[in-house]
Amino acid sequence: MTGRGESSLATKLQPLYISHNLRPAYQLRYGWTGWPSQGSFPSKPPPHFLEELAEHWEKDSLRLLEHVWDSRQISLTFSATPAISPILLAARVKGRLQHAFRLAGKPIKFSRKLAVRSIGHNTREVVEAYIRKQLDREKLADPRYEDRLRSLAINDPSVDLSRPAETRSGRYWYNLHLVLVVADRYRMGWEKEGKNLSAICQQIASNKGYAISNLAIMPDHLHIALRGNVEHTPQDIALAFQNNLAYLMGQCRIWEYNYYVGTFGEYTMGAVRR
Repeated sequence: MTGRGESSLATKLQPLYISHNLRPAYQLRYGWTGWPSQGSFPSKPPPHFLEELAEHWEKDSLRLLEHVWDSRQISLTFSATPAISPILLAARVKGRLQHAFRLAGKPIKFSRKLAVRSIGHNTREVVEAYIRKQLDREKLADPRYEDRLRSLAINDPSVDLSRPAETRSGRYWYNLHLVLVVADRYRMGWEKEGKNLSAICQQIASNKGYAISNLAIMPDHLHIALRGNVEHTPQDIALAFQNNLAYLMGQCRIWEYNYYVGTFGEYTMGAVRR
């Protein structure tokens, strides 16, 4: 039998932010590249092969945007929703390709190693520089407050987002730009409410298997550039920061019920299309 104190504690620990009460904005693009384990692929896909596959991938919340196909490798570019992790994307793309090849009478064994790359409209260097320069763009009336925000910023050169995460299934470049907005755009003091907010974010990242390269704390929003855990969706990552920060600040609704998350990497969608 649960006591009143235990029941009260369980109620307090319920997450404030859950997937169905959020209205995220997102731009998530991933490149997938696979190679044959032996032999080669057909020099071009069979008729209607990719069109039919694209319909199935749509059911997986993956939209095929671009493809480059030759006998040595297949490279596909997708847009995805925040509920799709890189690991799930890799599995669904490879699995449906293998199934389609078998149905076409051309069974292919893929190499166990593959590559998944996060891609954005801007490169990693541009995104990280944008976050570093956030305070330069906003003139604050109180120089002490501005100095405090600058002291909380993170610019960690030891976190190199150009390097992939290595797993048994391949290499993953999984870089996200996450933006959280303070509820009602209230301008927080942060020193009082957030204590050392950047240290808290670093602890959350460490506990979840993320790595933060850049973080900027603004009066009413927060920017983070990070490498995600490839088993976690962008939605998982946003919720991890929203709920853990809310809990550590007194389990209060500190954030809007939304967030922005976008992928970025070493090259852009423009480079993919070229």
